[in-house]
Amino acid sequence: MVILMSCHNPEIKHKMIIAENKDSAVYSSPFTAIEKGKAPGMKYRLLSDHDGIKEFMLIFAKGDEVLSGISDFVKQQKVGSARFTAIGALQSVKTAWFDAAKKSYKVNEINKQSELVSLMGDIGLYEGIPAVHAHVSVGFETGGVEGGHLIEAVSFPTVELFITVFPIALDKELDPDTDLKLFHPEIRIDSEGNK
Repeated sequence: MVILMSCHNPEIKHKMIIAENKDSAVYSSPFTAIEKGKAPGMKYRLLSDHDGIKEFMLIFAKGDEVLSGISDFVKQQKVGSARFTAIGALQSVKTAWFDAAKKSYKVNEINKQSELVSLMGDIGLYEGIPAVHAHVSVGFETGGVEGGHLIEAVSFPTVELFITVFPIALDKELDPDTDLKLFHPEIRIDSEGNK
């Protein structure tokens, strides 16, 4: 089974494929877009604003999809760079492992209640649009923990996320060897020491 996904950039549209291989593993392209508007119960509050660095708290309600809420928030706030952490609980989660040979993420679906042990991530701009990148660890009643790259997480009963927004935008670029959107390795500094 092969499913083509939508893409704004026609040069990479052909790369946006979710495929199921012979062993029934599901793969997700790095270009798969985060769905918008799937966190209608999410609320946020500005906690501090000092020297252009803003700290916010985002609270997700039952059934909110976390990546969708983060993506909607950073677009609304015009975020150019940020980092975030969260804890809480989830009713379902999709984690992934990057398969370098396939240039795709092998998806692991977890359709049971779990503790959100750790969620961390960053935000930068890819082609001028905020790009959210997150990793997650979830725990189970047995004490076992699983984790990886976050594809989707549905809150239940809540997720509590703290995000630090920086005043300087950071750009991500397409890495042709992996098809991943990575931060540009150079920090440009002008003759007066300004970034």
